[in-house]
Amino acid sequence: MRAIAYQKPSPITDDASLVDIDLPEPSPDGHDILVEVKAVSVNPVDYKIRRSTPPQGGDWKVLGWDASGVVRAVGKDVTLFQPGDPVFYAGSITRPGSNAELHLVDERIVGPKPQTLDWAEAAALPLTAITAWESLFDRLDVKKIVPGAAPAVLIVGGAGGVGSIAVQIARQLTDLTVIATASRPETHEWVRKLGAHHVIDHSKPLAAEVAALGIGAPAFVFSTTQTGQHVKEIAELIAPQGRFGLIDDPGAFDVMLFKRKSVSIHHELMFTRSIFGTPDMAEQGRVLKEVSRLVDAGRLRTTLTRRLSPINAANLKIAHALLESGTARGKIVLEGFAAK
Repeated sequence: MRAIAYQKPSPITDDASLVDIDLPEPSPDGHDILVEVKAVSVNPVDYKIRRSTPPQGGDWKVLGWDASGVVRAVGKDVTLFQPGDPVFYAGSITRPGSNAELHLVDERIVGPKPQTLDWAEAAALPLTAITAWESLFDRLDVKKIVPGAAPAVLIVGGAGGVGSIAVQIARQLTDLTVIATASRPETHEWVRKLGAHHVIDHSKPLAAEVAALGIGAPAFVFSTTQTGQHVKEIAELIAPQGRFGLIDDPGAFDVMLFKRKSVSIHHELMFTRSIFGTPDMAEQGRVLKEVSRLVDAGRLRTTLTRRLSPINAANLKIAHALLESGTARGKIVLEGFAAK
């Protein structure tokens, strides 16, 4: 089968950073399903691993986690899907990725593809939707009020992949006032259309931007990007006893900034459940099933903003470079393998 992989970490400008190769076809066993991949999207985790992590236990490392496709075969313990089912999922960081014609994934972290979306539109959603959902409901517990705080959530990086779906989930499934950050006219408009009540500029001091809204100190802050640059402002603007969540990888920040306000700090990595095989791993499949239902009900929309075709090394290099530039809006998706 065709796949895209690399043999050593390198910058995307290197010819060998991503290469078209052929690999043996995998076979499902246990809880695994074998998916014929129709579309894949690209996330920051893809380029972070490409730049830092060599292959382990083989000559090649295949990236890619977000995918949509058709179930072609199932393992002996599979009960949730059967051949022919259309699915979407974010996979596991501990296994070969979805940048291949055929991909093995545990059924427990897979959801039924939304019927109203095409393959590319569906592939844009799983990783970011799970990340946003877990951040809001599992880590920040936004349904539990913070006494005296404004019932509001500030989403830093509202136009990015995770921010774009977090804005929608917060608006559709909570009563919170949704404040999102964006710094360019096109991203400001994008976030507004996704449902943000307020949009502020993250190129300016965030505490003053939030204060100018006149709604009080928000109970929750969800930072998706550049947390290290904003952490002092976040500590200033968040309400006492508020909850602060982040998904990016700041080199370090001073947690003592939050002590006076008794702010709790929550990290989110959507791969945690699959890395450790936690007893509640199937929760991710349940979340994707609910996301699919909400999409088909017209309450959530795809965050796809750019399509590339076919799925190959050249187009993946374009997608990686765009994400690494820090200027991408929404999600970049590759669809279809070229005819043989």
